[in-house]
Amino acid sequence: MFSYVYTNEAGDLFVDDQFQALGRTGKDIVEPLPEEMIPMPEGATFVLIPDRKPVVMKFDSFIPYPYSENKLVGAILPQGYTRTLMPAFLEPEEGDQILPLFGYTMVGYRDGEFYVAAMKTDEDKKWNPEHFNTQDLSQRINKMKNIFPKNALVKHLSNCAINYSCFTAQNIFYKRWEGGIPVSPVCNANCLGCISLQPSECCPSPQDRITFVPSVDEIAQLGIYHLQEEDSIISFGQGCEGEPTLQSKVIAESIKKIRETTKVGTINCNTNAGYTKGIKEIVDAGIDSLRVSINSAVEETYNSYYMPGNYSLADVGNSLKYAAENNCYTYLNLLVLPGVNDTEEEIEKLVEFIRDNKVKEVQFRNLNIDPDRYLDKISIKGEALGILALKEILEKELPELKTGNYSKPVKRNT
Repeated sequence: MFSYVYTNEAGDLFVDDQFQALGRTGKDIVEPLPEEMIPMPEGATFVLIPDRKPVVMKFDSFIPYPYSENKLVGAILPQGYTRTLMPAFLEPEEGDQILPLFGYTMVGYRDGEFYVAAMKTDEDKKWNPEHFNTQDLSQRINKMKNIFPKNALVKHLSNCAINYSCFTAQNIFYKRWEGGIPVSPVCNANCLGCISLQPSECCPSPQDRITFVPSVDEIAQLGIYHLQEEDSIISFGQGCEGEPTLQSKVIAESIKKIRETTKVGTINCNTNAGYTKGIKEIVDAGIDSLRVSINSAVEETYNSYYMPGNYSLADVGNSLKYAAENNCYTYLNLLVLPGVNDTEEEIEKLVEFIRDNKVKEVQFRNLNIDPDRYLDKISIKGEALGILALKEILEKELPELKTGNYSKPVKRNT
């Protein structure tokens, strides 16, 4: 059992040993299983959850009830970890704000240590925060501005690197690992959890969307500059843009121009894959990998989150299959919320979707959203089996499938 953790207005943390910390899966309040909790990992941070009433339980009781004192606290996990439970809190009341776009994770305390409801799903020391926001970052940005004084992408990415601490933007200036190259100011979906464009009545977007389409020359300049080592990656489709494949002609021409100069490194695209014509164009141009985001393989649930404008989940599958059959490595970027993705129907449909469309790897990503805003939009059928069970079933049913969190360097067969 784990003791309840809370905070006050000043942000100080407290532990109440009279009460047991509870978790939430979907709309259900549950006791965490020991295997669902791990010591709080390096890089995790505490976060205040505003306008929500926490739910706790006395250690000698089995009746959950609201905890009225002080403030509800959760954790934000670093990359490489997937939450197994959300913090336990009641549904919002009229007038309560929509929560900011974070992946709220349950916190508890035991034996002198903080715990979080999470499982470790990947390990890559390249994403450790200690490698970023270094003292020489501004100097590196100025150096690249001098090298490419007319490249509008450099200016845009410098803002992302400094003001948003975007790791993939910073990697462009560090000239290493996975670097982001945004290309599209428009999108073909209207995601509930979009981090670059939200309606005014919702929570604010944590970052601004790119306002221009870079030229082939601007993209190729950065791509050639960045792809110097075998573990170097450039990725289209960043948090500061819409759907990259809507600029498929620009991407395809950029890939060809980059590959005329260097065969080193990986060219990747993060995409919703709804625009199959654009996917085919960039696959035919020689892109090495696609990382396709979905929240569900159940069409109704998928549509409720993505709200696609002119494509369907079937189009996403067709894009994945075309890429896989044409020498392109395919990831599924699965946006996970406890109580949704781990039901029997969801798991069955996901296994079928992966198998039918020849997906090679699933990345588990925490869905950053107010859970009640999401849950009110979708229909959950069946009991949740648990996020640990989701991973175990995928690995059992699809033994050749890889699982993780990070995009890796891949080599397209020639």
